[in-house]
Amino acid sequence: METLLPLRERVLQALDEIRPFLVNDGGDVALESIEAGVVSIRFVGACKGCTVNRMTLRSGVEMTVKKFAPEIQSVVNIDEKPL
Repeated sequence: METLLPLRERVLQALDEIRPFLVNDGGDVALESIEAGVVSIRFVGACKGCTVNRMTLRSGVEMTVKKFAPEIQSVVNIDEKPL
């Protein structure tokens, strides 16, 4: 059962699940850290400058991470400037 795996391993599995979609568009995602229920990621390649990466973060990456690790509260892109 997936929930028996360490949190970091489950988050990495989630990123591996979404990665083919990002790579198909010339990009990728890298795990930076996991702290206090928040996963910090960095988009790379074409995803870094993509105008829809905020939507990809919420509807793709965050949703997939929460599927594998329900205890995660949010996923943030460390390159995104605060509003």
